[in-house]
Amino acid sequence: MTLSLQDCRALDAQDPLRDLRDQFKLPAGVIYLDGNSLGVLPRTTAARVAQAVTDEWGEGLIRSWNSAGWFDLPQRLGDKIAPLIGAAPGEVVATDSTSINLYKVLSAALSMAAVDAPTRRVLVSERSNFPTDLYVAEALCRERGLRLHLVEPGDITAALTPDVAVLMLTHVNYRTGAMHDMPSITAAAHAAGALAVWDLAHSAGAVPVDLHGAQADFAVGCGYKYLNGGPGAPAFVWAHPRHADRKDPDIWQPLAGWWGHAAPFAFTPDYRPAAGITRYLCGTQPILSMVALECGLDTVLAAGPLGGMQALRKKSLALTDLFIELVEARCAREGLGLATPREHAARGSQVCLTRVEGAYAIVQALIARGVIGDFRSGDPQAGSGRTGSVDILRFGFTPLYIGFEDVWNAVEQLRQVLETAEWRRPEFNRKNAVT
Repeated sequence: MTLSLQDCRALDAQDPLRDLRDQFKLPAGVIYLDGNSLGVLPRTTAARVAQAVTDEWGEGLIRSWNSAGWFDLPQRLGDKIAPLIGAAPGEVVATDSTSINLYKVLSAALSMAAVDAPTRRVLVSERSNFPTDLYVAEALCRERGLRLHLVEPGDITAALTPDVAVLMLTHVNYRTGAMHDMPSITAAAHAAGALAVWDLAHSAGAVPVDLHGAQADFAVGCGYKYLNGGPGAPAFVWAHPRHADRKDPDIWQPLAGWWGHAAPFAFTPDYRPAAGITRYLCGTQPILSMVALECGLDTVLAAGPLGGMQALRKKSLALTDLFIELVEARCAREGLGLATPREHAARGSQVCLTRVEGAYAIVQALIARGVIGDFRSGDPQAGSGRTGSVDILRFGFTPLYIGFEDVWNAVEQLRQVLETAEWRRPEFNRKNAVT
């Protein structure tokens, strides 16, 4: 039986995580289902950034690199990220963007393969991977004379032939919300003699990740989605300790900047990489963005006493199950399909609906009603049969601040937009630069 609004309110009243919502500044009248693109502003962020500006920069000036702990921020934030992704203290740094960090680790992985297994000349990835990951991979393959081989999700393990050097995947697909089995795929890559590089942009802070348990080789991830670090927040990078301290200069990460030097303030003309993950730093860090990211990380870590990532995951699955159930019950005749897997083990923290006509305008009409999701265009070249050339309405469910009543109300707004054909209004069909 489909849950009623009263049922959803009862679930919210029983939710052990409900008070975590108070950590955020949510606009009145808004149901925010786009935390998979940009997380909500934590209440502490504005004051913390103001303090960094007025006190630490304004009064402390350059002394704040020491007195305010600016210099250690990449490692300190990395240690806060580590338990969310199954890494150990001292193994993660917050720095740069996801794309730049991917360039670093993918370069290092390909260099390791060139040293350890020079006959391996292929990089495998998923055809529907996030485009910037594919662009970085394409550029590196072109530069090194390698071949980039793109496959469908079901063909990944079969593609791990003896000529494959590196497998690069995003754990949760940005377009469909489908989630890979990281341990089994990593094991398959290793059995085939390849390294496994993982992008956790849609995983970190949303689903439990265990990099050590999976024996992954490298990982990168985003700070502004489920980690609530703010627009353009620094990303993070992890390398397994078996790789992080390799001495061969032919396999250093390529952006050998002074912050990654063993003694940055010795100012020597030669480069000596720092120990471990610190060598994956490059230039001077964006301190104001770093302090904002720390506030976002603290909102996720606040779930620790309530069960941590396992509790967040349990609620996320309940929210997405409810959304799927309500959409199928209440919008059954409106031409919506489901791109996201129903199986819990194969689903991230988002639900993606398909629609042949009007997907963008439907999302815009929902936004006008205060239900914020986003739109992704069809991918006719994907060839998976899952989305084909249809477009996607994408909804992210961040259990820190989304409740069950929010889900019920969001589906009610979707039903009204579809049944009244409100989405056909001209103002909802004019495309913005960001969709």
